[in-house]
Amino acid sequence: MIDVRNLRKQFGSFTAVDDISFTMRPGEIFGLLGPNGAGKSTTINCVSGLIAPSGGIVEIGGHDIVREPKEAKSKLGIVPQELAIYEDLSAIHNLRFWGAAYGLKGETLASRVTEVLEVIGLVDRAGDKPKDFSGGMKRRLNFGCGIVHEPDVLLLDEPTVGVDPQSRERLHDMVRAETARGASVLYTTHHMEEAEMLCDRIAIMDQGRKIAEGTLEELRAQVGEQDVITLSGAFDAEPVETAFANLQGVSILSLEPGRLTVETADGPGRLANLLDAILGTGAEVRETLVRRPNLESLFLKLTGTELRA
Repeated sequence: MIDVRNLRKQFGSFTAVDDISFTMRPGEIFGLLGPNGAGKSTTINCVSGLIAPSGGIVEIGGHDIVREPKEAKSKLGIVPQELAIYEDLSAIHNLRFWGAAYGLKGETLASRVTEVLEVIGLVDRAGDKPKDFSGGMKRRLNFGCGIVHEPDVLLLDEPTVGVDPQSRERLHDMVRAETARGASVLYTTHHMEEAEMLCDRIAIMDQGRKIAEGTLEELRAQVGEQDVITLSGAFDAEPVETAFANLQGVSILSLEPGRLTVETADGPGRLANLLDAILGTGAEVRETLVRRPNLESLFLKLTGTELRA
Protein backbone atom coordinates (compact mmCIF):
# COMPACT_ATOMS: atom_id res chain seq x y z
CA MET A 1 0.00 0.00 0.00
CA ILE A 2 2.95 2.37 0.57
CA ASP A 3 6.07 2.40 -1.57
CA VAL A 4 8.75 4.94 -0.67
CA ARG A 5 11.86 5.04 -2.86
CA ASN A 6 14.93 7.21 -2.23
CA LEU A 7 12.92 9.87 -0.37
CA ARG A 8 14.87 13.03 0.33
CA LYS A 9 13.82 16.30 1.93
CA GLN A 10 15.98 19.39 2.30
CA PHE A 11 15.24 22.68 4.01
CA GLY A 12 17.82 25.02 2.53
CA SER A 13 21.21 23.46 3.22
CA PHE A 14 19.80 21.14 5.91
CA THR A 15 18.91 17.58 4.89
CA ALA A 16 16.09 16.34 7.13
CA VAL A 17 15.49 13.05 5.27
CA ASP A 18 18.31 11.46 3.32
CA ASP A 19 17.60 8.66 0.80
CA ILE A 20 14.91 6.74 2.75
CA SER A 21 13.25 3.71 1.12
CA PHE A 22 10.68 1.23 2.49
CA THR A 23 7.51 -0.59 1.49
CA MET A 24 4.41 -1.51 3.49
CA ARG A 25 1.85 -4.26 3.04
CA PRO A 26 -1.89 -4.35 3.91
CA GLY A 27 -2.55 -5.31 7.52
CA GLU A 28 0.97 -4.37 8.64
CA ILE A 29 2.24 -1.97 11.31
CA PHE A 30 5.51 -0.50 10.07
CA GLY A 31 7.38 1.49 12.70
CA LEU A 32 9.74 4.41 12.25
CA LEU A 33 11.86 4.41 15.41
CA GLY A 34 14.33 7.12 16.26
CA PRO A 35 15.06 10.07 18.52
CA ASN A 36 13.40 13.44 18.14
CA GLY A 37 15.03 15.15 15.18
CA ALA A 38 15.74 11.86 13.36
CA GLY A 39 13.46 12.76 10.44
CA LYS A 40 10.42 10.65 11.32
CA SER A 41 7.83 13.44 11.24
CA THR A 42 9.32 14.90 8.06
CA THR A 43 9.04 11.46 6.45
CA ILE A 44 5.38 11.21 7.45
CA ASN A 45 4.72 14.74 6.18
CA CYS A 46 6.21 13.80 2.80
CA VAL A 47 4.23 10.55 2.64
CA SER A 48 1.01 12.42 3.47
CA GLY A 49 1.65 15.12 0.88
CA LEU A 50 1.73 17.85 3.52
CA ILE A 51 5.18 18.87 2.28
CA ALA A 52 6.74 18.20 -1.11
CA PRO A 53 9.77 15.88 -1.25
CA SER A 54 13.03 17.27 -2.58
CA GLY A 55 13.62 13.98 -4.34
CA GLY A 56 12.46 10.39 -4.57
CA ILE A 57 9.03 8.80 -5.04
CA VAL A 58 6.12 8.17 -2.66
CA GLU A 59 3.24 6.00 -3.89
CA ILE A 60 0.03 5.28 -1.95
CA GLY A 61 -1.94 2.39 -3.40
CA GLY A 62 -0.10 2.82 -6.68
CA HIS A 63 -0.73 6.59 -6.89
CA ASP A 64 2.15 9.08 -6.77
CA ILE A 65 1.59 11.58 -3.94
CA VAL A 66 3.03 14.43 -6.04
CA ARG A 67 1.56 13.68 -9.49
CA GLU A 68 -1.75 12.19 -8.30
CA PRO A 69 -2.37 13.84 -4.93
CA LYS A 70 -6.16 13.52 -4.93
CA GLU A 71 -6.14 9.78 -5.64
CA ALA A 72 -3.29 9.10 -3.19
CA LYS A 73 -4.69 11.20 -0.33
CA SER A 74 -8.15 9.64 -0.66
CA LYS A 75 -6.67 6.43 0.77
CA LEU A 76 -5.01 8.12 3.74
CA GLY A 77 -5.96 8.71 7.33
CA ILE A 78 -3.65 10.93 9.38
CA VAL A 79 -3.26 11.21 13.15
CA PRO A 80 -0.71 13.99 13.67
CA GLN A 81 1.49 14.52 16.71
CA GLU A 82 -0.16 17.90 17.28
CA LEU A 83 -3.85 17.48 18.08
CA ALA A 84 -6.07 18.09 15.03
CA ILE A 85 -9.31 18.59 16.93
CA TYR A 86 -11.46 21.64 17.55
CA GLU A 87 -11.58 22.41 21.28
CA ASP A 88 -14.90 24.28 21.07
CA LEU A 89 -16.73 21.63 19.03
CA SER A 90 -18.20 18.61 20.78
CA ALA A 91 -16.60 15.21 20.23
CA ILE A 92 -19.43 14.12 17.94
CA HIS A 93 -19.18 17.31 15.87
CA ASN A 94 -15.42 16.90 15.52
CA LEU A 95 -16.00 13.43 14.08
CA ARG A 96 -18.80 14.67 11.81
CA PHE A 97 -16.58 17.48 10.54
CA TRP A 98 -13.68 15.19 9.62
CA GLY A 99 -15.98 12.53 8.21
CA ALA A 100 -17.64 15.11 5.94
CA ALA A 101 -14.20 16.43 4.94
CA TYR A 102 -13.41 12.94 3.64
CA GLY A 103 -16.69 12.76 1.69
CA LEU A 104 -19.00 10.87 4.05
CA LYS A 105 -22.64 12.00 4.00
CA GLY A 106 -26.06 11.32 5.49
CA GLU A 107 -26.71 7.96 7.11
CA THR A 108 -23.24 6.69 6.20
CA LEU A 109 -21.63 9.56 8.11
CA ALA A 110 -23.99 9.25 11.09
CA SER A 111 -23.47 5.49 11.33
CA ARG A 112 -19.72 5.75 11.09
CA VAL A 113 -19.53 8.49 13.74
CA THR A 114 -21.54 6.30 16.12
CA GLU A 115 -19.17 3.37 15.48
CA VAL A 116 -16.07 5.47 16.09
CA LEU A 117 -17.42 6.93 19.34
CA GLU A 118 -17.78 3.35 20.57
CA VAL A 119 -14.28 2.41 19.39
CA ILE A 120 -12.60 5.36 21.12
CA GLY A 121 -14.66 4.99 24.29
CA LEU A 122 -16.32 8.41 24.22
CA VAL A 123 -20.00 7.51 23.76
CA ASP A 124 -20.89 9.02 27.13
CA ARG A 125 -18.91 12.20 26.34
CA ALA A 126 -20.09 12.64 22.74
CA GLY A 127 -21.76 15.98 23.44
CA ASP A 128 -18.89 17.38 25.50
CA LYS A 129 -16.14 19.66 24.20
CA PRO A 130 -12.49 18.51 24.08
CA LYS A 131 -11.38 21.53 26.09
CA ASP A 132 -12.86 19.71 29.09
CA PHE A 133 -11.21 16.35 28.25
CA SER A 134 -8.14 14.73 29.76
CA GLY A 135 -5.02 14.36 27.62
CA GLY A 136 -5.77 10.70 26.97
CA MET A 137 -9.35 11.44 25.89
CA LYS A 138 -8.11 14.12 23.48
CA ARG A 139 -5.63 11.65 21.99
CA ARG A 140 -8.40 9.08 21.49
CA LEU A 141 -10.62 11.66 19.80
CA ASN A 142 -7.67 12.72 17.62
CA PHE A 143 -7.30 9.07 16.61
CA GLY A 144 -11.02 8.76 15.90
CA CYS A 145 -10.91 11.75 13.55
CA GLY A 146 -8.19 9.99 11.55
CA ILE A 147 -10.10 6.72 11.11
CA VAL A 148 -13.68 7.93 10.71
CA HIS A 149 -13.57 7.36 6.93
CA GLU A 150 -11.96 3.87 7.24
CA PRO A 151 -8.73 4.67 5.37
CA ASP A 152 -6.63 2.01 3.64
CA VAL A 153 -3.45 3.61 5.00
CA LEU A 154 -3.13 5.18 8.44
CA LEU A 155 -0.25 7.53 9.31
CA LEU A 156 0.35 7.84 13.06
CA ASP A 157 2.93 10.38 14.22
CA GLU A 158 3.78 9.79 17.92
CA PRO A 159 0.08 9.15 18.73
CA THR A 160 0.67 8.32 22.42
CA VAL A 161 2.73 11.37 23.40
CA GLY A 162 1.83 12.57 26.88
CA VAL A 163 -0.83 9.97 27.68
CA ASP A 164 -1.19 7.74 30.72
CA PRO A 165 -0.42 3.99 30.46
CA GLN A 166 -4.10 3.00 30.35
CA SER A 167 -4.85 5.39 27.46
CA ARG A 168 -1.67 4.23 25.68
CA GLU A 169 -2.79 0.61 25.83
CA ARG A 170 -6.24 1.54 24.54
CA LEU A 171 -4.67 3.42 21.62
CA HIS A 172 -2.52 0.37 20.86
CA ASP A 173 -5.66 -1.80 20.78
CA MET A 174 -7.28 0.63 18.35
CA VAL A 175 -4.23 0.49 16.08
CA ARG A 176 -4.34 -3.31 16.06
CA ALA A 177 -8.05 -3.17 15.19
CA GLU A 178 -7.26 -1.05 12.13
CA THR A 179 -4.74 -3.60 10.82
CA ALA A 180 -7.21 -6.41 11.56
CA ARG A 181 -9.55 -4.89 8.98
CA GLY A 182 -6.65 -4.71 6.49
CA ALA A 183 -5.30 -1.17 6.87
CA SER A 184 -1.58 -0.45 6.58
CA VAL A 185 -0.23 1.59 9.50
CA LEU A 186 2.90 3.76 9.46
CA TYR A 187 3.77 4.43 13.10
CA THR A 188 6.46 6.79 14.39
CA THR A 189 7.79 6.62 17.93
CA HIS A 190 10.91 7.22 19.98
CA HIS A 191 9.87 4.62 22.56
CA MET A 192 11.67 1.31 22.00
CA GLU A 193 9.24 -0.68 24.13
CA GLU A 194 6.32 0.62 22.06
CA ALA A 195 8.01 -0.32 18.79
CA GLU A 196 8.97 -3.78 20.06
CA MET A 197 5.46 -4.51 21.32
CA LEU A 198 3.40 -3.08 18.45
CA CYS A 199 5.24 -3.14 15.13
CA ASP A 200 5.53 -6.00 12.63
CA ARG A 201 8.57 -4.41 11.00
CA ILE A 202 10.72 -1.50 12.13
CA ALA A 203 13.03 0.99 10.43
CA ILE A 204 15.47 2.74 12.76
CA MET A 205 16.27 6.33 11.79
CA ASP A 206 18.95 8.73 12.98
CA GLN A 207 19.98 12.12 11.60
CA GLY A 208 17.73 11.75 8.58
CA ARG A 209 18.99 8.32 7.47
CA LYS A 210 17.66 4.78 7.82
CA ILE A 211 20.31 2.81 9.69
CA ALA A 212 18.51 -0.54 10.05
CA GLU A 213 15.27 -2.24 9.00
CA GLY A 214 13.59 -5.58 9.64
CA THR A 215 11.35 -7.56 11.93
CA LEU A 216 12.10 -7.46 15.62
CA GLU A 217 13.79 -10.86 15.34
CA GLU A 218 15.90 -9.72 12.39
CA LEU A 219 16.99 -6.58 14.21
CA ARG A 220 17.84 -8.49 17.36
CA ALA A 221 19.94 -10.85 15.25
CA GLN A 222 22.05 -7.85 14.20
CA VAL A 223 22.89 -7.31 17.85
CA GLY A 224 23.72 -10.98 18.36
CA GLU A 225 24.06 -12.22 21.92
CA GLN A 226 26.03 -9.16 23.01
CA ASP A 227 24.95 -7.29 26.12
CA VAL A 228 25.54 -3.55 26.40
CA ILE A 229 27.13 -2.20 29.60
CA THR A 230 27.05 1.53 30.31
CA LEU A 231 29.19 2.96 33.11
CA SER A 232 28.92 6.50 34.44
CA GLY A 233 31.79 8.19 36.24
CA ALA A 234 35.13 9.72 35.23
CA PHE A 235 37.29 8.06 32.57
CA ASP A 236 40.64 8.85 30.94
CA ALA A 237 40.42 7.62 27.35
CA GLU A 238 43.97 6.39 26.70
CA PRO A 239 44.47 4.14 29.77
CA VAL A 240 40.93 2.74 29.43
CA GLU A 241 41.51 1.85 25.76
CA THR A 242 44.82 0.21 26.69
CA ALA A 243 43.22 -1.84 29.46
CA PHE A 244 40.41 -3.03 27.19
CA ALA A 245 42.82 -4.02 24.44
CA ASN A 246 43.91 -6.85 26.74
CA LEU A 247 40.34 -8.09 27.35
CA GLN A 248 39.00 -10.71 24.96
CA GLY A 249 35.44 -10.36 23.66
CA VAL A 250 34.87 -6.78 24.82
CA SER A 251 34.34 -3.86 22.42
CA ILE A 252 34.09 -0.17 23.28
CA LEU A 253 31.01 1.40 21.65
CA SER A 254 31.60 4.90 22.99
CA LEU A 255 34.02 6.53 25.41
CA GLU A 256 33.47 9.98 26.85
CA PRO A 257 34.92 11.64 29.99
CA GLY A 258 31.74 10.87 31.95
CA ARG A 259 30.41 7.74 30.24
CA LEU A 260 31.77 4.47 28.90
CA THR A 261 29.67 2.04 26.86
CA VAL A 262 30.90 -1.43 25.88
CA GLU A 263 29.42 -4.63 24.47
CA THR A 264 30.26 -8.16 25.52
CA ALA A 265 28.67 -11.58 25.82
CA ASP A 266 27.30 -12.46 29.28
CA GLY A 267 27.45 -8.94 30.61
CA PRO A 268 26.47 -9.83 34.20
CA GLY A 269 29.13 -12.55 34.33
CA ARG A 270 31.85 -10.29 32.92
CA LEU A 271 30.97 -7.23 34.97
CA ALA A 272 33.39 -7.91 37.86
CA ASN A 273 36.37 -8.36 35.51
CA LEU A 274 35.40 -5.25 33.56
CA LEU A 275 35.21 -3.18 36.74
CA ASP A 276 38.61 -4.46 37.87
CA ALA A 277 40.16 -3.45 34.54
CA ILE A 278 38.52 -0.02 34.56
CA LEU A 279 39.31 0.79 38.18
CA GLY A 280 42.90 -0.26 37.53
CA THR A 281 43.24 2.74 35.21
CA GLY A 282 42.39 5.17 38.02
CA ALA A 283 38.88 5.73 36.71
CA GLU A 284 35.93 6.44 39.00
CA VAL A 285 32.75 4.40 38.43
CA ARG A 286 29.57 5.75 39.99
CA GLU A 287 26.87 3.72 38.23
CA THR A 288 26.60 0.65 35.98
CA LEU A 289 23.74 -0.47 33.74
CA VAL A 290 23.63 -3.84 31.92
CA ARG A 291 21.17 -4.16 29.02
CA ARG A 292 20.21 -7.39 27.31
CA PRO A 293 20.05 -7.44 23.47
CA ASN A 294 17.20 -5.19 22.29
CA LEU A 295 16.55 -2.27 19.97
CA GLU A 296 18.32 0.14 22.31
CA SER A 297 21.50 -1.92 22.26
CA LEU A 298 21.27 -2.11 18.45
CA PHE A 299 20.93 1.67 18.27
CA LEU A 300 23.95 2.05 20.55
CA LYS A 301 25.94 -0.39 18.42
CA LEU A 302 25.08 1.42 15.18
CA THR A 303 25.46 5.01 16.36
CA GLY A 304 27.55 4.95 19.56
CA THR A 305 24.87 7.00 21.31
CA GLU A 306 21.71 6.23 23.26
CA LEU A 307 18.25 6.62 21.79
CA ARG A 308 17.68 10.14 23.06
CA ALA A 309 14.18 11.54 23.49
